[in-house]
Amino acid sequence: MRYIRYAFLAALGIVLISVSLANRASVTLKLMPDDLADLLGFNFTIALPLFLVVLGGVVAGLVIGFIWEWLREHKHRRQADVKHREVRRLEREVKSLKKKQNEGKDEVLAILDDAAA
Repeated sequence: MRYIRYAFLAALGIVLISVSLANRASVTLKLMPDDLADLLGFNFTIALPLFLVVLGGVVAGLVIGFIWEWLREHKHRRQADVKHREVRRLEREVKSLKKKQNEGKDEVLAILDDAAA
């Protein structure tokens, strides 16, 4: 399985490098359309290679998707945390009840009683 993963990563790397080499032309990114920029009096522009724009868009989409999913699953994580705390509380309660029940008994007999139950 490890070799399949390495082969996939190598193929992905080759594809990304070939796409990057094929799209080295410079493109200009503008913050606003020209008409709006003329109205406001400023416009931020930057010139980048096309492959950086494409790969940057893919990375930005992945980051936004991961954050969106993390926020969406918040209620499930919270519910799991509440259940986990409840289980810990019940385990402590059972332990204290067993200790109270087996108080004054021999330790070996107490263990045998717990195993039989």
